[in-house]
Amino acid sequence: MVDAFDLEHHGDLEVGEGLVDLAVNVRAGTPPPWLVDAITASLTELAAYPRPGAAVNAVARRHGVSPDRVLLTAGAAEAFVLIARAFRPRHPVVVHPQFTEPEAALRSAGHLVDRVILRPEDGFVLDPSAVPRDADLVVIGNPTNPTSVLHPADSLRELARPDRILVVDEAFMDAVPGEPESLACASIPGLVVVRSLTKTWGLAGLRVGYVLAAPSLIEQLSAVQPQWPVSTPALAAAIACSNERAVMEAAQAALDISRQRAHLLDKLGTADGLSTYGVASAPFVLAHVRGAAELRESLRAQGFAVRRGDTFPGLGPDWLRIAVRPEDVTDGFVKVLADLLR
Repeated sequence: MVDAFDLEHHGDLEVGEGLVDLAVNVRAGTPPPWLVDAITASLTELAAYPRPGAAVNAVARRHGVSPDRVLLTAGAAEAFVLIARAFRPRHPVVVHPQFTEPEAALRSAGHLVDRVILRPEDGFVLDPSAVPRDADLVVIGNPTNPTSVLHPADSLRELARPDRILVVDEAFMDAVPGEPESLACASIPGLVVVRSLTKTWGLAGLRVGYVLAAPSLIEQLSAVQPQWPVSTPALAAAIACSNERAVMEAAQAALDISRQRAHLLDKLGTADGLSTYGVASAPFVLAHVRGAAELRESLRAQGFAVRRGDTFPGLGPDWLRIAVRPEDVTDGFVKVLADLLR
């Protein structure tokens, strides 16, 4: 059966020349100059093969774990491919709506994927009992893309089983002040946490992320990873983004995003016919509005790109994902949006 959802569609396809980008969830104004400097300084080492040791140690220190619990990857997307290749689940389950790359990777590796769909009328909140008990690999985002919902860590712990791989995509967790629901440092059997440096630091073009898991799981993932997967500039970025200064800057950015998101939600509340569901905690919000496909095209004509929602399982043609941006950008966008909805 052909799936109705385009799992390969991502927000970057919505962006075009001259458009204000509210479709891609990369923080505005990034990467910062100090990060560009660190990456640039690494270019003198391009003749040598990449050596990940220093970057692995830096990430381990940042999360307070041992280095054998860290695997660097070419972005979170590679991590999902490794998971699909390294593990042979009989009943993999992906909790939707969420980032579609994990399911796409599992399917590409030949797995038959089951879905658990969270509902807007429930605020897209996870009910752990909805996940089949015989699922031996479960994937969930936290906070979840595109719903922006932050699931309690205790709810995710309920999903853990001795014979289950639990994959938690924390690509946006560093945009949550204090990261209160993170499982990055947790010691839970079968837990695999995926993190990304793309979103907060503006490194989508560099491809750098990492996996945090028990050493035995890291060994399994590493065994199916190509040699030298993370480039020297990406390793330099991982080191720079893991030091104390960077962690403090990310914490401040998370507070800024929270303020900007509250402003966006307040402004969206004035737009006729538009609704949001659940409690948003990520650098984007999910909105429901009738005729969203036509509205999205009208917004493009007015200079604004937003993310279509109908490619996410569990959503349909009346959903849009809108990235959090500075207040002046939001004001200009919502003014155009409200005029179009009238």
